[in-house]
Amino acid sequence: QVQLVESGGGLVQAGGSLRLSCVASGRTVSNYAMGWFRQAPGKEREFVAAITRSAYTTYADSVKGRFTISRDNAKNTVYLQMNSLKHEDTAIYYCAADRGVGVPTTTSTYDYWGQGTQVTVSS
Repeated sequence: QVQLVESGGGLVQAGGSLRLSCVASGRTVSNYAMGWFRQAPGKEREFVAAITRSAYTTYADSVKGRFTISRDNAKNTVYLQMNSLKHEDTAIYYCAADRGVGVPTTTSTYDYWGQGTQVTVSS
């Protein structure tokens, strides 16, 4: 079992930056592939970025070149650096952990979820 707690969300102007953090407890994040998802009001939860145990990363096309996912296994933390934010990035952002192998990009693949952190980008 692993518990995930996100932080770092907030209100930012378009073009600005935020860094989200996801701290894991219970198990070390190095044992999991980690991902970030987001859900805007009235929309389904969608994939944003993932990082595998071997540190391979993948991104949704909508954030590629603007967002960066990384992990610090010593701190048991995964980060999402978000630059050049747009109004359409406004959503609740969730951190998730996957016990399996591969490059997980779907919600059904993940085993554990955090409670989410709100990101609001004003236009």
